[in-house]
Amino acid sequence: MGRLVILGGGESGVGTAILGEQKGFEVFVSDKGDIKEEYKKVLEHFEIEWESGEHTEAKILNADLVMKSPGIPDTVPLVKKLVEKGVSVISEIEFASKYTDATLIGITGSNGKTTTTMLTNHLLKGGDLNVGMAGNIGDSYAKMVAEQDFDHYVLEISSFQLDGIVDFKPHIAVITNITPDHLDRYDYKFENYIASKFRIAINQDENDYLIYDADDEVIGDWLKKHPVQSKLIPFSVKRKLEEGAWLENKTIKIKLEHKTLEMSEDILALKGQHNVKNTMAASMAAMLVKVRKETIRQSIQSFQGVPHRLENVLKINHVEYINDSKATNVNATFYALDGIKKPIVWIAGGVDKGNDYSELMPLVREKVKAIICLGADNSKLKDAFGNVINLMVETYSMEEAVKVAYKIAERGDAVLLSPACASFDLFKSYEDRGDQFKNAIKNL
Repeated sequence: MGRLVILGGGESGVGTAILGEQKGFEVFVSDKGDIKEEYKKVLEHFEIEWESGEHTEAKILNADLVMKSPGIPDTVPLVKKLVEKGVSVISEIEFASKYTDATLIGITGSNGKTTTTMLTNHLLKGGDLNVGMAGNIGDSYAKMVAEQDFDHYVLEISSFQLDGIVDFKPHIAVITNITPDHLDRYDYKFENYIASKFRIAINQDENDYLIYDADDEVIGDWLKKHPVQSKLIPFSVKRKLEEGAWLENKTIKIKLEHKTLEMSEDILALKGQHNVKNTMAASMAAMLVKVRKETIRQSIQSFQGVPHRLENVLKINHVEYINDSKATNVNATFYALDGIKKPIVWIAGGVDKGNDYSELMPLVREKVKAIICLGADNSKLKDAFGNVINLMVETYSMEEAVKVAYKIAERGDAVLLSPACASFDLFKSYEDRGDQFKNAIKNL
């Protein structure tokens, strides 16, 4: 089979190593950082050669195929050398898909993709389908393909993972929305990022489906200029559609290939317009794989949502504490600020990915009474909102930020952690950031 080199010894790397070993490749895993103990044990169990703390070029440049972890940019000199040598550098999504005949539902977008992925998986499980959920969420897709035999996969796919596909072709693709994000990885050109998202449909044909947000001008404009082969299935909360999903008198209406489904917006366990859209996308994906209408209705009512996404933590002295640590970009924070109907003490900041805060300005003026900056460098936040908000406080730990919020917040307010930034300056991940927020609240 040849030599498979894997760059990155995390979840996707180790999963790919297991599948590669199973399929007869000579596998080598290389990670410039540390490999977690749990992953080292797995690699040793399967007798897979690995290194950490360095990339030994002599052991990498002789690869027949390379799978690189999504966190490694294409601009890294080692990756450039591999490409110059003509070595194919692909993503886990591409590699694993070659070894399964399952029906693939691929979900991407700047925001909402985790909720839509988890809800779609929940609906398919409710319909008793044999389904696995993987990709940018939870377990490694490659490891699942190696160890399980699912008929369907629901995959959350990031733009970085899509950059590394060649033949990957989901039967159903979903683009929840596209707003500027990760521009630091795309030469600060929004069109490069948009093109990356649309790679999800690049190999689809007329027998496949692309579900997309018809209210999103970026998606609409791109589709006009770059037609796709798949059947287009739109959803909208602003207007009635001939086919697809729309909102009419607080009722979600779906018309799809001669099937119809109606359900009241009130039955949704998740509130907010963005969750109406996530529900529309997931419901149509479920309908396309023949989940019954009644099952969809029942499953939507029992879905509990995603940790760290507008998660209600506690109410203390009539103040609501809300964990939205998963909001790593401006658009996600827009949804959070828009959805909360109380005065807000907003905890924000972190690693800025080329953010433009201007779209938040009307909501901040209307709803935010104080901003607590939580980041190593808060200058951009201060520049954006310093003239609008009278009370801005800089903090450098979650414990400090929560204590300040507790002092500022009054009866009837909400304290919202919705950073609009990545977490890596002060935290290991957005999950770590959200967990520290929850712990700090419990320790008040």
